[in-house]
Amino acid sequence: MSQIVTETLSLYRNAFRKTGESLSRGRMTILAVVGFGGLLLLATQIASPLGMVGGFLLGAVNALLVGATLSLIEQSISATRTLTLRDIVGSVGHYFWDVIGIGFILWLPLMALDLGTQANPYGQLLSYAALLLVFLLLNPAPEIIYQVRHGSPIEVLKTSYEFVLENWIEWFLPFALILIPTVLSPTGLQAFFSLSSRSGRGAGLDFSQVLVLPFTILGGWLDYLGIPSSIGWYIGLLLTPPLAVAMLLFRGHLFASLHGVSRRQRRFVSPFR
Repeated sequence: MSQIVTETLSLYRNAFRKTGESLSRGRMTILAVVGFGGLLLLATQIASPLGMVGGFLLGAVNALLVGATLSLIEQSISATRTLTLRDIVGSVGHYFWDVIGIGFILWLPLMALDLGTQANPYGQLLSYAALLLVFLLLNPAPEIIYQVRHGSPIEVLKTSYEFVLENWIEWFLPFALILIPTVLSPTGLQAFFSLSSRSGRGAGLDFSQVLVLPFTILGGWLDYLGIPSSIGWYIGLLLTPPLAVAMLLFRGHLFASLHGVSRRQRRFVSPFR
């Protein structure tokens, strides 16, 4: 048991170290995330009055921003040089069709879920449960898009499902730990289910959630530390972009360490590292 704990801590320590190195190289990604957030707000204002056409437009903008962000995270992880403004411009268009494809596959089942739960008195609870399941099983989809060779969105979803079944403890434990103050707050569980349901709808490929999730986590920790909400809101707003990028980088390094390697194999390799 102690060996398993030691190996898991070593896994996280290695991921944290690499995250720091990648954050130093890819600090321009923080600036990009801020700019992308502004573009999404502008697109939302433009698309709101356009009905269904606006919804498709907003979906395309979201896919463009998410794909560009994943490209920058990929470069921050794998590159040996510091990212520049040119890399931000060059990232636009990357993984666009991957994000669109996964969104399209999930669109019809989720629409059927919404329609099927409208007349059910327990509809909201059933919807939360289903979306939480989607959130859990498809959680590593962003990392699979830019780290694993795949021929179709179906393969991304299949690989995500298999990865979660094999590595669910190591993958979700850090996320569970940083969520503790949020979940323990008076409205914590409701906030968690709300976040997971929104993230589940896009399989983690909703750009707004890239920012909302760390902002909510920061708010929970600041509230836990006794910082007044009037001050904590501004602190959260300032720290959200770097935390969002750091979380994506940590996920990327953790996924790279876990994917394709079983617990037995990690236990065998560990003494020789």
